Amino acid sequence: AAMTWTILRDARRAAGLSQTDLARRAHTSRPTLSAYEHGRTVPTLQTAERILDAAGYNLVAVPQIVFHDVVGRRGRVFSVPNRLPRLAPRRALATVTLPSHIVWSGEARVDLADRRQRARAYETVLREGRGEDIAALVDGTLLIELWDDLVLPPDIRAAWQPVVDDAWAAE
Repeated sequence: AAMTWTILRDARRAAGLSQTDLARRAHTSRPTLSAYEHGRTVPTLQTAERILDAAGYNLVAVPQIVFHDVVGRRGRVFSVPNRLPRLAPRRALATVTLPSHIVWSGEARVDLADRRQRARAYETVLREGRGEDIAALVDGTLLIELWDDLVLPPDIRAAWQPVVDDAWAAE
């Protein structure tokens, strides 16, 4: 319920609508919409869907990504998701700084729009990153495109291969 108000508010703002404009389009009152946006009242699922539709958005269910730890060779632990993460294009192709817990020699800036830099970054993140690092930096579609060219330890490749195969088969 707490997320409902942020979703409605963010959709309205992204659509460039005032509360009055969105309320009119959604056939509700501005005070009611305000109550939803501020979490004072919780809309039904049908009402939230109607408001989002009026703002030009769909209410969808997105599968959760769950990471599990895999113990590889020599006891090294690495994270593997149950499905590949998907990033917005701007985020997937951004220039980012890899954190020091991933790049042992300090922080490294990487242009993810550059295929070669993205490949090296993905190799590093899959080897050294935690689940939250992978979810923030690795785009599943771009990973599939790079997969055959990535230089990965055999145990990491073996653990990730079924996830890559499932994503490829689902597309």
